[in-house]
Amino acid sequence: MVLHPNLIQPKSIVVVGGSDNLKSPGGQVLNNLITHHFDGKLYVVNPKAKITQGIKCVNQASALPQVDLAIIAIAAPYILETVKILAETKNTKGFIIFSAGFSEKDSEGAALEHEIVAIINRVGGTLLGPNNIGLINQHYTGVFTQPIPKLQAQGVDFISGSGATAVFIIEAAMQIGLPFSSIYTVGNSAQIGIEEILEHFDERFEFGKSSQVKLLYIESINNPQKLLKHAQSLIKKGCKIAAIKAGSTDEGSRAASSHTGALANSDMAVSALFKKAGIVRCFGREELIHVAAVFMYPPLAGKNIAIVTHAGGPAVMLTDVLSKNGLHIPKIEGIAADKLLEKLFNGASVSNPIDFLATGTAEQLNGILNYCETEFKNIDAIAVIFGSPGLTDVFDVYTVLDAHIKSSKKPIYPILPSVVNVAAELKEFIAKGHTIFNDEVVFGTALTKVFNTPHPNINTITTSALAKTDFKTFINPVKQGFLTPQNVIAILDLIGIPTNKEVIVATKQDLIIATNNIKFPMVMKVVGPIHKTDVNGVLLNIDNLKTLNQSFEQLMKIQNASGVLIQPMLNGTELFIGVKKEGAFGHLILCGLGGVFVEILKDVQVGLAPISKTEARVMIENLNSYPLLKGFRGKLGINLDLFASLINKVSNLVMINPEITEIDLNPLIAFNDQIIVVDARIKVGF
Repeated sequence: MVLHPNLIQPKSIVVVGGSDNLKSPGGQVLNNLITHHFDGKLYVVNPKAKITQGIKCVNQASALPQVDLAIIAIAAPYILETVKILAETKNTKGFIIFSAGFSEKDSEGAALEHEIVAIINRVGGTLLGPNNIGLINQHYTGVFTQPIPKLQAQGVDFISGSGATAVFIIEAAMQIGLPFSSIYTVGNSAQIGIEEILEHFDERFEFGKSSQVKLLYIESINNPQKLLKHAQSLIKKGCKIAAIKAGSTDEGSRAASSHTGALANSDMAVSALFKKAGIVRCFGREELIHVAAVFMYPPLAGKNIAIVTHAGGPAVMLTDVLSKNGLHIPKIEGIAADKLLEKLFNGASVSNPIDFLATGTAEQLNGILNYCETEFKNIDAIAVIFGSPGLTDVFDVYTVLDAHIKSSKKPIYPILPSVVNVAAELKEFIAKGHTIFNDEVVFGTALTKVFNTPHPNINTITTSALAKTDFKTFINPVKQGFLTPQNVIAILDLIGIPTNKEVIVATKQDLIIATNNIKFPMVMKVVGPIHKTDVNGVLLNIDNLKTLNQSFEQLMKIQNASGVLIQPMLNGTELFIGVKKEGAFGHLILCGLGGVFVEILKDVQVGLAPISKTEARVMIENLNSYPLLKGFRGKLGINLDLFASLINKVSNLVMINPEITEIDLNPLIAFNDQIIVVDARIKVGF
């Protein structure tokens, strides 16, 4: 949906419910518009006043001239008629509704909200809200809250599903000097939500002019595919995006009809979506703004970080968090290191961290930064930790830091923890245009999250060859539930996934006939119960006729047993591929070690279909068990490319058969450069 220009850049604004009371939404938003110098025409609707904050009032909307944007701060029951007048007679195309009492309240409120949206849609307008705090951009300050952050074109674009949370994030961001370009709060998202605003940013993005940093606070993802599309597009154009998705736990009951069903959940879907999009996922306000602060600096060109400090403890903690998350603190040594050490006080160290002691000076910091920037070739970025015990001011230190940050080709991250002792110096430093970090561990976590978040995968994936295959013959007979084992095998054969030879028998006579074509040793599995191992329904290494008959009798006595499945016994590494359809997100694809290890270790990687072979290979390499799969200590690994290919084939299958809701290939046995499915389940739902 296109956001109407009158919402973004109105030439005239009416505040419906504007007043002199700055403690009311209508009064405060009017004050914000005036004090932050909206340069268009301002109108006020207030039936009880003639002049409000110096603005002449009208007592009802019908008395207004034509007006571009309406900011509405009156009780919910009176809004429908006001919107109708403005939309149909005043050519108003932009609407911001602060008021609550709509879909978040009850069904009557939802119906009222629906009527309002219908009116605005008929005239081609755009509604932000209701139940929000408004919008701030370069053209006007249409919020009823404080504080108003510093705005600049290359600041952060921030979209929030919660008004209160937006205020808290703004306050925290201002403390570290993080500037904003625009702030949108969507409230109930009655007409437009986070996805539509991201779409707006995407369609109007101009590299070098538009903000390159987007922050999202999301309470519900209404259109995952739209979010994915525009996040990928923006990142491809040069943007960086970080997001919080609130509500990451899943306490709802879920029928665990397969290993995949027991593992997959909606939060996995969010993580998979963000990973595919290239969005850095955060779990709190401080983490979000510190990731944004990292975004404001040049990107890391490599993994090697120099830590410059005058305090040992913070440097050790920063070293720990960086090292544990994939970045390196390389040892600095050699002739250049020796020369630098000569310039520092006795007791200093340059091995990395570079500790120039609590008595270190601005001149020494200048020398250290010069060496890190030009002499130490194995350094990609520099983290500077500098506080103060409060004995003297440190303006000179921050002046040195300011000059180097602005001139260095390597990122220099200022970690400045003394927020009280050097408050004046910090204020001056931030005023020079810097974004700072006040905690080394929070900074380290943010930096590694940014570094380790993959770029979006936008591979073109074709399923044209499979699309011509007739899967419906095997899927349509079951409207809801699991396909028969025979149909599962037929589908896997069609997509080129090899399965173990098997036969299902229900009588002793069938057993004798069937096993003539299967060599010992064999595997026998009960047919009927969902979780076979829970009922001792899997028997291995059956190697003679006597054991075969005894095992058959044992399995048929299990409750709900309808037969016994018999297969050749295969030995190798057990693997797992699963699929779970998760609402509007689409299909989650899971992989990992198979057998009982799936639920015991829970070492799985999750991707959002479609999954290319390249994505599948990355998923495999991110497993904790990857060293085992790759091979170690003389033991051969599995065929990793083949495993990735099978994951890709399963992804293609569900892309052209969306009625498939679950797939459980567990285990697959990898041996002698082969991977064969031993047990498979496919569930459908129309």
